[in-house]
Amino acid sequence: MQSFADLGVPENVVRALRNRGITAPFPVQRLVLGDVLEGRDVLVKAPTGSGKTLAFAIPLVQRTAPAAPTPAALVLAPTRELACQISEELETIARARSLRVCAVYGGVGISAQARRAAKAHILVATPGRLEDLLDRGAFSLDSVRLLVLDEADRMLDMGFRPAVDRIVAACPAKRQTLFFSATLDGLAGKIAERYTTDAVVHDHAPPRDPAAQKVDHRFIEVSADKRLGALLAELDRERDLALVFVRTKRGADRLAKRLQGAEIKALAIHGDKSQRQREQALQRFESGRIDTLVATDVAARGIDVDRVSHVINYDPPADQDTYVHRVGRTGRAGRSGVGITLVSQADAGDMRRIARNLGIGDGGAPKQRSARQASGEPGGGARGRSGRNRRRRRAPVAAGRA
Repeated sequence: MQSFADLGVPENVVRALRNRGITAPFPVQRLVLGDVLEGRDVLVKAPTGSGKTLAFAIPLVQRTAPAAPTPAALVLAPTRELACQISEELETIARARSLRVCAVYGGVGISAQARRAAKAHILVATPGRLEDLLDRGAFSLDSVRLLVLDEADRMLDMGFRPAVDRIVAACPAKRQTLFFSATLDGLAGKIAERYTTDAVVHDHAPPRDPAAQKVDHRFIEVSADKRLGALLAELDRERDLALVFVRTKRGADRLAKRLQGAEIKALAIHGDKSQRQREQALQRFESGRIDTLVATDVAARGIDVDRVSHVINYDPPADQDTYVHRVGRTGRAGRSGVGITLVSQADAGDMRRIARNLGIGDGGAPKQRSARQASGEPGGGARGRSGRNRRRRRAPVAAGRA
């Protein structure tokens, strides 16, 4: 198997990766690094959790000189959370080359952000806040030589097309562009071709075999009045961190409160929370001070925490892509994980179709367990990967719709 050194990564960066416990490249990194380090534009179709951040972070650090005008490299990301996490990932290896990294996003003071951004070698930004900074004349993008668009399809879905067009136009025409997206079809594909020149296309498809994914997909058939009890039963099993998905912001708050009442260390994260609240919740989750995070889809887009052993769809996903993005938060970085979906009778047909399309069901249908089995009877249990968090029995909690 190729090492980072075999792919042309310099020793100081290899050492910085090794200090983080990263000793061998993931498949998407082996696919992409060679072309990027040669200066080629690339279009990369890759799912979340595949290791794609390092596939562009390593070349950004390696190809940016400490003496270069700033900002020399720009990464666009759809959400504040993702921008922060990309920035943190970059910082761990950028120090090896004395490079400054700055994340800019809305919800915090713009003046201090502008000063830091103007001095950063590598800038990680959400489109809206970067537009604001450009409008203020805080700095220009004339010196950008490497441009990365991460989760580009999501940026388009969130309505950032005009902002991204303007930002890309503000960058020099002579640059290297790296385009990462969960799909290269439709609008995303057209935009990718427009932004890049003679790009190499890499399609890193997620494996269809659940064993290869290291994710155990489970579907639990449950009525509305038993849903909370089924969730509590799953959270009561041996596990590490759990990410619980709901459809609405109000639903996230209500469910988090019910879990807290059941002695679960839980918090909610969604778009109505302040930036400080969201960052604090993520920090507490990643550190393990809370072990359950209740999230809406948009708020969870940037969550990249290796210790997530369980993803639980309290509200079933709206479609196949949403299922993949949600469950992709576990089984990351070579670890195993569990993806659990609570399925009502009304949702059963949709979930069977999703399972069949993804090849994660028995004969094309979800492998379902009843809520009675899910509540903890012998044979119905699920063991998480860490085995550290077997819980004490809680006081009874009234079940109901959250």
